[in-house]
Amino acid sequence: MSWSALQVATTTEAIEAVSNLLMEAGASGIQVEDATDFIDIDDEALAREGKILDLATVPHLTSGAQVTGYFPPNVNVTEIQLELTPRIQGLSEFGLNPGSGEITVNQVDEADWATEWQKYYHPVRVTHELTIVPRWEEYTPVNDQEKVIYMDPGMAFGTGTHPTTKLMLQALAIALRGGEHMIDVGTGSGILSIAAKHLGAGVVEAYDIDQVAVDSSQTNIDLNPIAKDVKLGVNSLLDGMDTQVDLVVANILAEVLVPLIPQAFMNLKPGGKFLLSGIIADKFALISQTLLDHGFKVDQTMRMGDWYGIIAHKPTNDED
Repeated sequence: MSWSALQVATTTEAIEAVSNLLMEAGASGIQVEDATDFIDIDDEALAREGKILDLATVPHLTSGAQVTGYFPPNVNVTEIQLELTPRIQGLSEFGLNPGSGEITVNQVDEADWATEWQKYYHPVRVTHELTIVPRWEEYTPVNDQEKVIYMDPGMAFGTGTHPTTKLMLQALAIALRGGEHMIDVGTGSGILSIAAKHLGAGVVEAYDIDQVAVDSSQTNIDLNPIAKDVKLGVNSLLDGMDTQVDLVVANILAEVLVPLIPQAFMNLKPGGKFLLSGIIADKFALISQTLLDHGFKVDQTMRMGDWYGIIAHKPTNDED
């Protein structure tokens, strides 16, 4: 049985946006190749572990990025290609450089590819405490403090390893003290909600804009019993919510964060924390100023490559 692969030539900063567009178009999974993944490889650290990596022998991009969406048989990928092309080019209107945005279509055998892609997805330590492990891998934590998040990325790899997700996981490790009531906006794979439960959060609610994303989250939550009581649902940002909570987290594009910021302020208790990521460098000033304009105080900023994360809080009544 042949599947169709739509491969988009793009840039590092547009990876998440292009991935979202492919998923919205019906892709069953996403594969990402990013030249920057090879920039920060620490040869000395690998050598200390007895590993030798000769990049000259490893096929990889030397610039830019490629995002591939995999579509099941009997899907009209020509129509999807025509619809996606202007949408990808339109990302420039949101301050993202889509690169050439050229889309190529290939056919792949499902059985061969399903085996091949799993070679590239292995356990990844993303913080001092958190390690992401694909469901098919056997893994033993190195110590009692290490917490394992099992993920089933479906036909995708790299889940949890993008800089925006890493930044948010690090922010959670900093902000959580235990017992907090948290809302995860745009939960996607559910990884932030699972991590929050590992780090001691109390009640966790997770929402995304469509049922497909919520179903994906449920698959991963089912792999992590610690997160079994996470409440999942379909919702657009915080529309219609009047609950005040201790923590709101959101790893989404900056243009979507802007309307979320005043909502988050209304839905946080005094002293409540707001964790944001998905902020490309040239949108950092916009998000920072919007937070200040709506009453937030910025506690900490974090950066990884061209991406930023922010920890902010809603002032208490006795703060200036």
